[in-house]
Amino acid sequence: MSNQLSHAIIYPPPTRSPDHVWNILELKKRGVRYVRIQLVDPTNNIRYRIVPISHFERIMQSARPGITFTKAILGSAFLKVAEGFTSDGEYLYVPDMSTVRMMPYKLGHASVLGWFEEKASVDTPDGTWTTKVDFCPRGILRMIIEKARRVSGVEFLVGFETEFVLLSSTSPVTPVHHKHAYSNTLALPTGSIAEVVLEEIVEALQISGIEVQMYHAEASFGQYEIVTGPLPPLQAADALVHTRETIYNISSKHGLRATLAPRINQSSTGSASHAHISVHSTDKSPQTQSAQEPNLTITEASFLAGLLAHLPAVAAITLPLPASFERVADGIWSGGTYVCWGTDNREVPIRLCNATFASSRNFEVKALDGTANPYLALAAILGAGHSGIQTQTQLLVKDCRGPSAAELGEEGRKELGIIQRMPLNWDDARNKLSNDEIMRGILGGDVVDKYLNVNECMGRALNEPDDNDTRLTLLVESY
Repeated sequence: MSNQLSHAIIYPPPTRSPDHVWNILELKKRGVRYVRIQLVDPTNNIRYRIVPISHFERIMQSARPGITFTKAILGSAFLKVAEGFTSDGEYLYVPDMSTVRMMPYKLGHASVLGWFEEKASVDTPDGTWTTKVDFCPRGILRMIIEKARRVSGVEFLVGFETEFVLLSSTSPVTPVHHKHAYSNTLALPTGSIAEVVLEEIVEALQISGIEVQMYHAEASFGQYEIVTGPLPPLQAADALVHTRETIYNISSKHGLRATLAPRINQSSTGSASHAHISVHSTDKSPQTQSAQEPNLTITEASFLAGLLAHLPAVAAITLPLPASFERVADGIWSGGTYVCWGTDNREVPIRLCNATFASSRNFEVKALDGTANPYLALAAILGAGHSGIQTQTQLLVKDCRGPSAAELGEEGRKELGIIQRMPLNWDDARNKLSNDEIMRGILGGDVVDKYLNVNECMGRALNEPDDNDTRLTLLVESY
């Protein structure tokens, strides 16, 4: 079908370098007095230290710029330290000046992300010395995308949908609106607190350089969604972190709590963090179409096959909490519980969007929520997909259109090659990741073990309260 019929905006393929790397003089000219040096730990808690610009300048002028953090920062949850982590030792956290963004909701402040490094070189098993930290979330994602480019000549674009609920109270948990329906005007009336907060968030994001494509009311009480434009994976995750910080802080300014909790109302839909991923070849020549699926190139089909093969294990990272599985169910447009894909089907974990238009075609990963660390989640998703490209894995699962996989019945699923079930609970997902040797090879076996340890620490801490209301309050005040 001709691309002349495509309704979608066309985005260029990813670029390898950031658009701009800031320097101290520029920050001072923009009126920056303080820099928030931010990190996102494996449990997806955003942490920061505020440094006056004068001292930040001295840090960046040093022989090896950075500030120190205890190594336990990567293994802690609610003041508990996961197995395998101790209070001994420190990492150097090195600011990445390409990530600097202004913070319009806090004038005079800018934020910057960075990388974890060893303070001194350490010996590796192959006899070389390095300052690399294997369990650095941003570093893991960078490794995955660099390998995909180097080994297979592929790059990616990623855009996010951020769903969240605005609360007027966290104890009891009380949404700001109770007149709600998907994109309904009654959920976002002019002059309401929700309308004021949403517009301020969007304006702040645009000032900070993040493309906002749209925002609207979602289906649950007090629930809204902000859609941001596609970027290369590392920049996309960075932008998502800034988006979430903007949502949290502007909501707080107005006396509200924004929460990314997967599901706060069992009688309504939950909140996700859907990722739209497009696959691009660095070879600009026309791509060969898949024989099995004419709406996919061979590269896209292999990517999809690899992702589907390991999706049950990937779910331990993209659906990281026991509460994550309260959102995912059949029949509520949350992606369903079967490992499958479908063209414009919202009852599958991987939805193919704009299928007939190569210039705007993308995969929507629905099995992802806002409690997942975006760097680790994208590393797992892209790593699994790239494994399919590397091995030229054939796509055996057919396009699931029309009835959902759950409605098809066993025989109908068998005809489409749908033979795997998604994990139905937290323990099942964790076991599948632990036992998936391919994913252990992609991410690193030690990385997987460390992740599972700190993930267990966080999951159990959130489930400690005896009653449901207290657990829900703890969840929404944490995410």
